[in-house]
Amino acid sequence: MVKTKSAKNSNQNFSVGDSVVYPSHGVGSIIAEEMQAVGGMEVSCYVITFDKDKMTLRVPKSRAEKAGLRQLASSDDLNRALITLKGKAKVEKGMWSKRAQKYEEKIYSGNVIHIAEVLRDLHRNVDDPSRSYSERVIYESAFQRFINEYAVSAEMNIEQASQKIRELLEEAKILNQDAA
Repeated sequence: MVKTKSAKNSNQNFSVGDSVVYPSHGVGSIIAEEMQAVGGMEVSCYVITFDKDKMTLRVPKSRAEKAGLRQLASSDDLNRALITLKGKAKVEKGMWSKRAQKYEEKIYSGNVIHIAEVLRDLHRNVDDPSRSYSERVIYESAFQRFINEYAVSAEMNIEQASQKIRELLEEAKILNQDAA
């Protein structure tokens, strides 16, 4: 079980210093609030930095919720995501391009449980040398998104989070192979 700080309501204002999730970029930190001149109007914005990507993003406060900006996952959501990781991989049939598109949509949704589903489903053949480049890229993208949020939420460093999630995925892979 993971214990995290309780998540605030999605329609509540964010504060400087909050760790937040922006769906298309992952975990960032609000470093400031500032006024920006946009089209001759003054707009109040959150300034969010993503240290891993060395990127800064300005999100208008009035559009933050619509843009999907949210607090870190609650402990309940994170625990559901960990349970999802332990589940049996769902192998979908069909064209890879369609499956890849679905996986990317789940990753860019910013929903920690959807990201866990991608990890679970793509981890089953993580060591397969014939796995496509695009599958490896999607898997790594989901893995990085997940461990970044997990590490901040569980108050551990990235290496610890990475190790814990890799161990959990390997345990689940072994258990699911034995059950098959």
